[in-house]
Amino acid sequence: MRQLLKNKWFKFGVVSALYTLFAVVWTGNLWMLLGVVVIYDLYISRLFYKYVWHYNDELCERSALYKSIWGWIDAILWATVAATLLHLFVFQLYKVPTSSMEKTILIGDYIYVSKIAYGPQVPNTPISMPFVFNTMPFTENTKSYCEAVKWDYHRLKGTKRIERGDVVVFNYPEGDTVLITKRLQATPGVSYYDVLRSYISTYGEREGRAHLYEDYDVNVHPVDKRENYIKRCVALPGDKLKIEGTRLIINGVEVTAPATEQHIYFVQTTAPLTSYALTKAGVREWGGSAPYYYLTMTAEEAKAVEKMAIVESVVLYDNTEPSLDFFPHSTEYKWTQDNFGEMWVPQRGTTIALTTETLPLYRRIIEQYEGHELEVIDGVIYIDGAPVDTYTFAMDYYWMMGDNRHNSADSRFWGFVPEDHIVGKASFIAFSTGEEGIRWNRMFRKIR
Repeated sequence: MRQLLKNKWFKFGVVSALYTLFAVVWTGNLWMLLGVVVIYDLYISRLFYKYVWHYNDELCERSALYKSIWGWIDAILWATVAATLLHLFVFQLYKVPTSSMEKTILIGDYIYVSKIAYGPQVPNTPISMPFVFNTMPFTENTKSYCEAVKWDYHRLKGTKRIERGDVVVFNYPEGDTVLITKRLQATPGVSYYDVLRSYISTYGEREGRAHLYEDYDVNVHPVDKRENYIKRCVALPGDKLKIEGTRLIINGVEVTAPATEQHIYFVQTTAPLTSYALTKAGVREWGGSAPYYYLTMTAEEAKAVEKMAIVESVVLYDNTEPSLDFFPHSTEYKWTQDNFGEMWVPQRGTTIALTTETLPLYRRIIEQYEGHELEVIDGVIYIDGAPVDTYTFAMDYYWMMGDNRHNSADSRFWGFVPEDHIVGKASFIAFSTGEEGIRWNRMFRKIR
């Protein structure tokens, strides 16, 4: 056995087999077979060592300082490669920045995101700075990646498909274009498309865009460099979705809400509510003053508050005021945060009738996500210069919503999430910290 393990042909065979399974079979890239040539030279022919690398060994023998420096460089390089491969193909940690998923996930939770679950995605921009997202450290808009090489969307095989109810991390769909710096006062973190719609409503289509680019610096990111969001997948490709009085209805059937789902409730009291009483009831977000409050609560917490002696009424907030803030941002759709749809979620390979009435729902998909040129002339829809009355979707799409329903910027505001934006499944809480310090009771808790 020892002789076998030392045999160069045995080593070459094992390493080549493992490499082929990972780099060729799993990724589906036949050109990666060229790596077998490198492995052959590493274990068998040794030509690179003979003509190049032996000089490094000779320097290590002659200079202790060089040997020490090279040892550190070698360790750092291997650690960087290993960490990068794990981040790309196995998992990543995601720190939760907002309360859109409370009580399921809290601000300060560090989430273990499994990329194996749905299949890791081959990066669109392979040339980038390791351990850095889309901008260089200590800069506002210096890109940390190079777009000289761009790869098309390709996802490796995963262990499962996205299921309704999964908590998913994905690239923010409206994060393709972002406002980097501001010359006028603006709300930090506001969506580029929200600002653009505001400018267009004020100045018109052409003038609005011109004014926006005069007032702001704008940056464009590829799919894999857009900000990460975390939400619950509530509708799958091919589903029909409707929200009626805050109730989620999928394919005509009301979906049972998770126990951690929160809504705003209006509460009327006969005396002031104390922070102690609200905290004891589990309420983390509230506002107002006696006798009228608005509290963000789960259904169980609402029942507990309703039983308080000083509480006269607890009423669920139901937004019935249509707004262009909500998808699809069209006056033809009188939808609200709590009364939305009915609407069909696009499925790959499915063909639909495309009319000027349904176009607002799917225009962004056709133009931005699937890369076609679209225009409407005299009521006729043209895609890539040809008149059409149908459209066949090239990707699957998903509908994502936060569990904190009235405090979540989700698909109700910016629409569908394409499959090429999916990062991975939020599996468990690896670490958690808040104002109270480390939350030991949340560590390694599975996310449901």
